[in-house]
Amino acid sequence: MISVDGSVVIQIANFIFLIWVMNVILYKPIRKVLIQRKEKISGLERSISDFISQSQEKEDAFAAGIKEARSSGLKEKQAMLFAGAEEERAIIENINKKAQAELLSARDKIVKETEAVRVSLQKELDTFITAISQKILGRAV
Repeated sequence: MISVDGSVVIQIANFIFLIWVMNVILYKPIRKVLIQRKEKISGLERSISDFISQSQEKEDAFAAGIKEARSSGLKEKQAMLFAGAEEERAIIENINKKAQAELLSARDKIVKETEAVRVSLQKELDTFITAISQKILGRAV
């Protein structure tokens, strides 16, 4: 049979003392290490989330920069195409003006040469008429 005497009180006190000693020697340092580890892990997780957000911001800025550069390049390309078209139009207009001037010059030259030929033929026409008449009639006119 079990008798409850003073040794039970001593065993309870011994048990409480051992729990206190184990708490001071073993459990508190382990809990302290676990708390430090938890703080370190949460700090690393915050650092990771900060780095992720920073990298996302940088990626967004990079994408916006590329988009802006493409837009700027497209505008510059359009401006160059417009300037090229304007320059082409000016060159073609200049060439057309030169061609028109040369055409007018050639027409004037042809008109002058035609007039000169007509005048020279008019002078020779009397001679030709007389010669043809003499040949047809067979006598001097």
